[in-house]
Amino acid sequence: MSDAKTAGSSRDETRAQLVEVAAQLISEHGAAAVTTRAVAQAAGVQAPTIYRLFGDKDGLLDAVTEHVFAAYIAGKKLAEDDSDPVVALRAGWDTHIGFGLANAALFGLINDPARNAGTSAANTAGVAVLRARVHRVAAIGRLRVPERRAVELIRAAGTGTVLTLLSMPEQDRDPDLADAMFDAVMRSILTDAPALAEDSPAAAAVAFRTVVPELPMLTATERALMSEWLDRATASQQSGRPA
Repeated sequence: MSDAKTAGSSRDETRAQLVEVAAQLISEHGAAAVTTRAVAQAAGVQAPTIYRLFGDKDGLLDAVTEHVFAAYIAGKKLAEDDSDPVVALRAGWDTHIGFGLANAALFGLINDPARNAGTSAANTAGVAVLRARVHRVAAIGRLRVPERRAVELIRAAGTGTVLTLLSMPEQDRDPDLADAMFDAVMRSILTDAPALAEDSPAAAAVAFRTVVPELPMLTATERALMSEWLDRATASQQSGRPA
């Protein structure tokens, strides 16, 4: 093995060790226990190593989030039916709730506004998955609101549900709260199947909006204009006002 490969292997091993140590500290002692000094000491390395490998403590926490979430997913069998985008949306919701309840301290860090957590790599990746699932629902004509609004509603409801449950003693938690919240959000963003008459124009506009960026016969300006028209049409259907 060359010196470069040896150095790369050693770097990866050190990185993995730091992530494991930080995850254990969070699990056992909470978020306050995670400092660069504490992690470095527990891992048997110098503190500058963390900055060299992760950039800063937030970079380390992002890596911990990705690691713990990957381990959580690996231990679960996701009931995700690719033939039904709404089923996939529900599977994602259940995964989000389960992960949050199983990793309370880490979930609090992920959603801490003081950390600018909304722009973290882990958070960005999670939102991208949610957007893709919502896009699939829109593409089959089941979405009555714009995709962005649907994503924001699901994110707000999911995060709020987990934080509300975590604020209670475990024995006092309502086991049906997450299901009730999901059903409430779905009633506000989905059309019936098949779509009711009053839902059809909005659902059609949202569905068509998903394919506008892929229409090669239109110029970029025309695609932008059509997207704007469809967004206005959807908004007017929701408000009851003419576009």
